Amino acid sequence: KKSEVSGVMVKADIKPKSMHRAKIWSDDVENLYRFQQAGYRDEVEYKQVKQVDVVECWPETGFIKKLQRRDNTFYYYNKQRECEDKDVHKVKVYVY
Repeated sequence: KKSEVSGVMVKADIKPKSMHRAKIWSDDVENLYRFQQAGYRDEVEYKQVKQVDVVECWPETGFIKKLQRRDNTFYYYNKQRECEDKDVHKVKVYVY
């Protein structure tokens, strides 16, 4: 466990103001689905926890390619859509 306080941690208290669930699939919903599968709220939380500036994406589709979970195992994703219609309503969309 890391106990250092770095300059990156100053902006770590960004909390969402509200949350609603996705109704229809979109590119954004697809990426949120991938973050939430890996155990994060969204890109903001992922970047805070992992302290990275860039998330690896597929250049063809813009979808997330790989994410590191909190236990440091990796999730690898396909270029194509992975969030099926039956799972769209499970995706949480956070508003800041």
